[in-house]
Amino acid sequence: MAKSDYYRILGVSRDAEERDIKKAYKRLAVKFHPDRNPGNSEAEAKFKEIKEAYEVLTDTRRRAAYDQYGHAAFEQGNVGGSGSSFSSGAGGADFSDIFGDVFGDIFGGGRRQRASRGADLSYDMELSLEEAVRGVTREIRVPSLEKCSLCYGSGIKSGTKAITCLTCHGQGQVQIRQGFFTVQQTCPTCQGQGRIVKDPCVMCHGQGRVEKSKTLSVKIPAGVDTGDRVRLSGEGGIGVRGAGAGDLYVQIKVRTHPIFEREENNLYCEVPINFAMAALGGEIEVPTLNSRVKLRIPAETQTGKMFRMRGKGVKSVRGGSQGDLFCRVVVETPVKLNERQKRLLQELEESFGGLNGQQNSPRSKSFLEGVKKFFDDLTR
Repeated sequence: MAKSDYYRILGVSRDAEERDIKKAYKRLAVKFHPDRNPGNSEAEAKFKEIKEAYEVLTDTRRRAAYDQYGHAAFEQGNVGGSGSSFSSGAGGADFSDIFGDVFGDIFGGGRRQRASRGADLSYDMELSLEEAVRGVTREIRVPSLEKCSLCYGSGIKSGTKAITCLTCHGQGQVQIRQGFFTVQQTCPTCQGQGRIVKDPCVMCHGQGRVEKSKTLSVKIPAGVDTGDRVRLSGEGGIGVRGAGAGDLYVQIKVRTHPIFEREENNLYCEVPINFAMAALGGEIEVPTLNSRVKLRIPAETQTGKMFRMRGKGVKSVRGGSQGDLFCRVVVETPVKLNERQKRLLQELEESFGGLNGQQNSPRSKSFLEGVKKFFDDLTR
């Protein structure tokens, strides 16, 4: 039976380059390999045919002979054998090799692992509300890893050189066979570096970095709040053997304030007033973060009344308009009354009797009417 044309088997042109032939072979070999088609004799025969075509067309001498004489070039007594044996020879590739190549192309197999960038560090900084709102500059002392001054971060003893790793041959990765897959893994000997340091630096012991502590001046912008963080680029841990440094993140926490509570850009506080001012009205001095201001209390003000003072809040670190200050009034019940004060309050209470009491205490009247209706409904 006449054999099919090798170029047609792989689906490539006669002037195809070797990389195109290999690409076509990988695609077809994965599809027809017997491990993917158990018990399928047609697939096995197709795979043998594909493999034979691949072995001929990727061998320069055999391809030249095939182009000139066709299949007759490999008949008994002519150039080379057909190489059609199913077992993988030196010129072929089995299924695991195919997958190893494919996965290596996707995941960067066979490439030396880059030196590890330094770790990012975190520093917790606690601020008062005033510092957070106005901004502050603080000095902090942080432990860190710095580039070794003796080997300049190389990890190698002066006057010596690193040698190529014999396990991975400088690639930084090795292939481990698992069934019919070949998995790329970091070389356990050199840890992905592709080289071995026989004579490490005596100061850093081959790491290229040493432990130190450093003092940094950190400028905290105005308007930060709990949960915000300030990034100091390149102030984190130094990378291994000369790799770049990580970053330092200063994590902000604002302490609880005795007067104000912050919600986004607004401030809230409670303002206690006596019931005389609540009834008659007046002015009271209230604090802001920058000064004191007068707050006018209108007559007949009730507990819980909220007064808004525009622009007395916080200006966000992200820009935008300044927040407001909200003052919640709390009417305070007097304590430690003397005899005269008690008599005056009793006289005031008597003056609220009858119809006048309902007029002077509208909420009490509404509450009592609601209670009466509730019990009336229960007895029906």
